[in-house]
Amino acid sequence: MVDDRLLERERQQIEQIRQLDFEELQVEEVDDFHDSSDNDDRAATGADSSNQLTFDTCLASLHTYLGDVEDTHNRMAFLEGGAILTLPLFYLDGVVLFPEATLPLRVIKPNFIAAAERALSQVDVPYTIGVVRVFREPDNGRITFATIGTTAEIRQYRRLEDGSLNVVTRGQQRFRLRRRWIDVEGVPCGEIQIIQEDLPLRTPRDVFETLGCVSNLSRSLSHTLPSNSSSRGYGIRDNDSDATSEESFESELSPTERRIHQSVIDSAYGRDIMDESTSSDDDKSAFQSDIRSGRPHLNDSDSIGNWKQSENVGLRIGKSSALGRQSHRGEGSKMCWRNELSQFRRTSRAFLPHWVYRMYDSYCLAQRAADKWKQIVGTPNMDGLVKKPDLLSFYIASKIPVSESTRQELLEIDGVSYRLRREIELLESFDLVRCKTCKTAIAKRSDMLVMSSEGPFGAYVNPHGCVHEILTLNKANGLALYGRAETEYSWFPGYAWTVASCSTCETHMGWLFTATKKKLKPKSFWGIRSSQVAEGTC
Repeated sequence: MVDDRLLERERQQIEQIRQLDFEELQVEEVDDFHDSSDNDDRAATGADSSNQLTFDTCLASLHTYLGDVEDTHNRMAFLEGGAILTLPLFYLDGVVLFPEATLPLRVIKPNFIAAAERALSQVDVPYTIGVVRVFREPDNGRITFATIGTTAEIRQYRRLEDGSLNVVTRGQQRFRLRRRWIDVEGVPCGEIQIIQEDLPLRTPRDVFETLGCVSNLSRSLSHTLPSNSSSRGYGIRDNDSDATSEESFESELSPTERRIHQSVIDSAYGRDIMDESTSSDDDKSAFQSDIRSGRPHLNDSDSIGNWKQSENVGLRIGKSSALGRQSHRGEGSKMCWRNELSQFRRTSRAFLPHWVYRMYDSYCLAQRAADKWKQIVGTPNMDGLVKKPDLLSFYIASKIPVSESTRQELLEIDGVSYRLRREIELLESFDLVRCKTCKTAIAKRSDMLVMSSEGPFGAYVNPHGCVHEILTLNKANGLALYGRAETEYSWFPGYAWTVASCSTCETHMGWLFTATKKKLKPKSFWGIRSSQVAEGTC
C-alpha cells in the first residue's frame, strides 16, 4: 500500500517536471515577432522611445528639403459632385493620394513640368492637377492606370534654375478617370468626373423614428393581444370573453394581416429575438456573412415578401376598416378590438436589431476607428475628427500603415461607413511588416515610430522626382545596408540616410536614418517603402 502511494507521488512529480519543461520549451520557441498583444498595444506608438524623442516631428511634415517655396495663397472651392472637367494629369508609381493628404513633388520631366505650369496658369480650375496611381500588373508586367484618383491643389512651389519645380500639393476630391491623352504640347491630360461623396448619417436614429425591431412588434402585441394559452407568453386578463379572444381578433384581420400576425408570433415566441443585449457573436458574424453574400437575414420565408406589400395593403385595409366601423358599432369590447387592430397596423415592422444598424452608423464607426487608431498607432490623435466621419475616413486612410494596393482599395470605396469598417478591420489585423517579394518578416506592429506630426506614414520625394510613401519604424530585422550614409536631401533634418535592402531577396526596402548630432534622439530609425510591403501583413 505504501509502495503504491510512493509510485503515485513519483508519477505526479514526473508529470509536473514534464509540464515545466514543456513551458520552458514554449518560452524558448517564441519568436521575437510574436510578443504578447499587450506589449504590442503598449508600444504601438513607440512609447518606449517616444519619451526620449528630441526630434521635432513638425520638421518632417514641412518638407524643408525642398528648400524655400512660395505660397500660392490660393484655396479653391470644392467642385460640385458629378462635374466633368479636364485637368493636367500626374500619374505616379507607388503613390495613392487621399483628400486632405499632403503630396510633395519634384518635377523634373519636361512633360510634367509643362503639366505643372499649365495648372499654375489655368483659369477654370487654377492650381489644380489630377493624381492617379500607376502600377505594373503582377502577371504580365503591363502598366495599368487606376480609374480612381484625387485632385490636388498646388499650395506651394518653387522654380529652380534648371527649369524644374519643387511643389507641395494637398489632396482635395476623389474623381473617376474617364479618359486620358497626351496633347500637342506633350502635357498628360485627363477627363475626370468628380465623385459625389455621401453624407454621414446617424442611420439608427433615423430608422427607428419610423421603424422598430420586430421584437418591438412582439412586445406591442403582448400588451394588446389576450390568449387562452400561456405557452406563447400572453398575459391573462381577468375579464376574458368570447368577444375578446384571439380568434375574434384574428377574424378581423385580412389574410395578409393574419399571415403577418402569425409570422410575428412564431418569430417572437418560437425563438429568442436577436437583440444587442442577447445576441451572440456567432449571431452577429452569421448576419454579417449573410449581408456580404446578399442573403436576407429573416426568420419566416413566407413573411419576407409580405412585409413590404403589407405597407400598401395596410393602407387599403385601413380605409375599408374605417368604413366598416360605421356599420359594426357595438359593445365596448368590439371597439376595444378595433383600437387594438388599428394599433397592430401602426406597429413598427423593422426586422433588424439595433446593433445591425450601428454597424453602418458613420458616427459610431468613426468613434470605433478613432479608438482603434489610438490603441494601435496613437499619433496623431483622431478624436477631433470623430464628429466628421467623412474626413476621418480619408485621414485614417492616408495615414494607416498598409500596402500600396490596399491604400488604392480604400480610395476606391464609395461610402463613409464602408470605408471606416474596412479601416477598422485593417487596424485590427495589422501585425507584421513583410517583404513583398520573399515574405520575410521585417518588423512587427510595436516597432512603429512616429517621426512626423502627420503620423508614422507619409509621402516624401527624392532628388530624382520619385515619390516614396514610407512607414517609420523604431527597429527592423532582415535588412542589409548598401553604400555610405548621406546627409544631403534628408527628409528628416539632422539625420543621414543609408539605402537598406532585404537580406533575403535584395529588394530595396527603404532606408536607415542615423542621427548626426549627439543630442538628437532616437539615434536611428528605419523608413520602409509601402510599395515593397506584402499584402495583408502591413
